[in-house]
Amino acid sequence: MTQLPTNPMPATPLLDQVKFPDDLKKIDEKDLPQLARELRAEMIDAVSRTGGHLGAGLGVVELTIAIHKIFDTPHDRLIFDVGHQCYPHKILTGRRDRIRTLRQEGGLSGFTRRAESEYDPFGAAHSSTSISAGLGMAVAADLDGKTRNVIAVIGDGALSAGMAYEALNNAGALDARLIVILNDNDMSIAPPTGAMSAYLARLASGRTYMGIREVGKKLTAYLGKSVDRALTRAVEHARGYVTGGTLFEEMGFYHIGPIDGHSFDHLLPVLRNVRDNAKGPVLIHVVTQKGKGYPPAEAAADKYHGVNKFDVITGAQAKAKPNAPAYTSVFAEALIQEASLDDKIVAITAAMPTGTGLDRFASVHPSRCFDVGIAEQHAVTFAAGLAAEGYKPFAALYSTFLQRAYDQVVHDVAIQGLPVRFPIDRAGFVGADGPTHAGSFDTTYLATLPGFVVMAAADEAELKHMVRTAAAYDEGPISFRYPRGEGVGVELPERGEILQIGKGRIVTRIESCPAFVRHPACRLSDGGGGPGCRRSLDDSCRCAFRKALDYDLIRQLARHHEVLITIEEGAVGGFASHVLQFLALDGLLDGGLKVRPMVMPDIWMEQAKPEAMYAAAGLDRAGIVSTVFKTLGQKQAVGLGAAG
Repeated sequence: MTQLPTNPMPATPLLDQVKFPDDLKKIDEKDLPQLARELRAEMIDAVSRTGGHLGAGLGVVELTIAIHKIFDTPHDRLIFDVGHQCYPHKILTGRRDRIRTLRQEGGLSGFTRRAESEYDPFGAAHSSTSISAGLGMAVAADLDGKTRNVIAVIGDGALSAGMAYEALNNAGALDARLIVILNDNDMSIAPPTGAMSAYLARLASGRTYMGIREVGKKLTAYLGKSVDRALTRAVEHARGYVTGGTLFEEMGFYHIGPIDGHSFDHLLPVLRNVRDNAKGPVLIHVVTQKGKGYPPAEAAADKYHGVNKFDVITGAQAKAKPNAPAYTSVFAEALIQEASLDDKIVAITAAMPTGTGLDRFASVHPSRCFDVGIAEQHAVTFAAGLAAEGYKPFAALYSTFLQRAYDQVVHDVAIQGLPVRFPIDRAGFVGADGPTHAGSFDTTYLATLPGFVVMAAADEAELKHMVRTAAAYDEGPISFRYPRGEGVGVELPERGEILQIGKGRIVTRIESCPAFVRHPACRLSDGGGGPGCRRSLDDSCRCAFRKALDYDLIRQLARHHEVLITIEEGAVGGFASHVLQFLALDGLLDGGLKVRPMVMPDIWMEQAKPEAMYAAAGLDRAGIVSTVFKTLGQKQAVGLGAAG
């Protein structure tokens, strides 16, 4: 049994005295470690009830307290990169009373969100955006003539994305007043300890060191840039010898650290010195421990990065017994099978080996699996290079993250017709992560590209067929999408079959469905079509291929029905748009055919359980049945509803 740390609690908990950051100013510095313990306990209890991102937040408790104590938020802007670590920040900024609604319908977002609080100046959920956004805010303050600190907290993992370096380079060139805190929780550098380490950190951030640097800059006007460069390099290399940071210094940042991110003796004087003395861009390297203060998280390989509801004492997570294999698992096993038969198959992930199932692939084919870090743009062009040399790359990305590499998909893959395979996980609504992670747009942004084959799996068996189809297809780029969570429970084949490109299939002829005997309607699913289609037995037709479409099948359906309903788990502009384009150009709309596209609504759908999101979107079974009857001008049959 896990023994949680025990510490004497004050008569009145300190956390009860802190509703907003201004209240932190009244807390004595010697009491901050106790406040940190209370804040950690509050966060652990909240996440144990809701699930969410635990490890990252536990690692920045002291850092979050220190920033809010030293700086004047929300006037000073505090930006958390990604937002996985923002739960302590939410508790300290007036949202403690709602913290147990995290990621629930109508509750707090699991990320920072502008609409939620003035203390969230920039919404985040994707990685590596904080420095760019912070630089924009810092420049805006300069243009407005305002004195404002802008602090961007970014993890070491997020620095694997090129966008972060683009922002660092630009900030250094502009000499902007920007404070970047690099939260290094990878434990690649042992946390510095002891009085000497604290002394060096204070010294490096103090007025003397910064003053020498400024003097060097001012001498430029009199003695020329060469002298300035010589003086600056002498100072920086001398300091860099003990503190590191040459890369950041070369980019124009004043580098401080590494310092212990769990020590207020280190954090407070450094942050205070930077606040009072810094003139240009500063980078503070802070070393923290992900999962700090909660033994089960400290011991776990992923430091409890993302968790389900769990027992606080034991750390055991609640896990429902699945009714069917998860789509991600089916994909991983199918790819392992195909790779065992074809040594040209390689797999690529962008810092999501577990989420995409490629950790399993790596355990079997370690030399053919590549985790490129949070660098989706690089992942796609890296895959293009492999394809150009005759390999068969599967670039497995979430739908929402593939968006980050769209130019590379267009320019480096599609225009050159390179056979890169794109398994697209998390298609459709994803529940508690809300609109930032929903797989809404991949069909729209991929199916517009000439020569791109776009598929959507109706069930886990079809997903297995698509893995083999993609492996065999070498005429150009191909993608296949599948949702989060478990499949529908169909029997899986021993090995996937190679599907005929652009061929749809009739699942159940409409005449065999009693509810529609007198109603000549046809439902055409894109393959996925939401749980209302995946778990329905009376869909008349499915097109596994969103592109190329089965034009003969669509023509046949249009000529023999009065109503055609298209159903898809995607935004406006996807499967339905391609069907309507064909119907219009082929003259099939001229005879009075009624077409009703059913897509994700043109709004940002808020977080909720997936089934609630599909019901709200009208993409559950009840919504589909209602749309059919409404289009036919008929009243819904008694008892049809959701189970009709």
